[in-house]
Amino acid sequence: MKRLTLFITLFLITLLSNSNASDVKKLILKVSADIVPHTEMLEVIKPDLAKQGIELKIYTITDTTLANSQVSDGEIDANFFQHYEYLKAQVKDRNLDLVNAGNIHVEPMGIYSDKYKSIKDLPSNAKIGIINDSTNEYRALILLEKAGFIKLKSTINPYTASTRDIETYIKPIKVIELDPSLVTRIRDQFDAYITWSSKILEAGIDLQKVRIFSEGRDSPYVNIIAVNSKRANDFAIISLVKALKSDKIKKFIAEYYRGAVIAAD
Repeated sequence: MKRLTLFITLFLITLLSNSNASDVKKLILKVSADIVPHTEMLEVIKPDLAKQGIELKIYTITDTTLANSQVSDGEIDANFFQHYEYLKAQVKDRNLDLVNAGNIHVEPMGIYSDKYKSIKDLPSNAKIGIINDSTNEYRALILLEKAGFIKLKSTINPYTASTRDIETYIKPIKVIELDPSLVTRIRDQFDAYITWSSKILEAGIDLQKVRIFSEGRDSPYVNIIAVNSKRANDFAIISLVKALKSDKIKKFIAEYYRGAVIAAD
């Protein structure tokens, strides 16, 4: 009788254990991201999050405006495509409920050319294509100033910057403002062009062969994980940021991108 009772007890424990195991659901974390380098980095840490019971679902971003709205509205848990200055401009202009959950990496903006090997080689009246969106045009103009081409007005606003803010052309150049998606596509129309490094990688261009001037590690334009303010302290979000700042990712960035992407401190 005792043996029967023991057998039944063990059977019930096993049954309950198996039942509980099957009832346990992985925590699903939905993150929208650009393909290069953001999705590539997320794929590297996907197995690490799975070990913590987090199933990472990655959605490719096709519309950056929609990407921020989806996170602010709670449709997506986080996004990974933008630098902090851009996020701040979006929050201000569109009244979005978004915060920075963690600094991940820098994609240095650079001056690139398929025709010339250095800044000094660019001819007079060189045509230079630059991106024209919000904070990134300011960033491009600052790069032109650092390269010695222009002097900007002291009254320039980082959020509304344009070629109208050029006070003086130190060297004669023609600056053409372009939608970011067009810069690498029509680069053959310019003597040089300015964009951030991930767009060069995304276009399949060998960055080492075309870069003639670039931001450094000290760039303030660090790419971040953006989340709804109410989700900033969630276990899954904290785990995501920790994984993206791990030594594993830092090694991947250093070896795979070779300076085109720099891990944030």
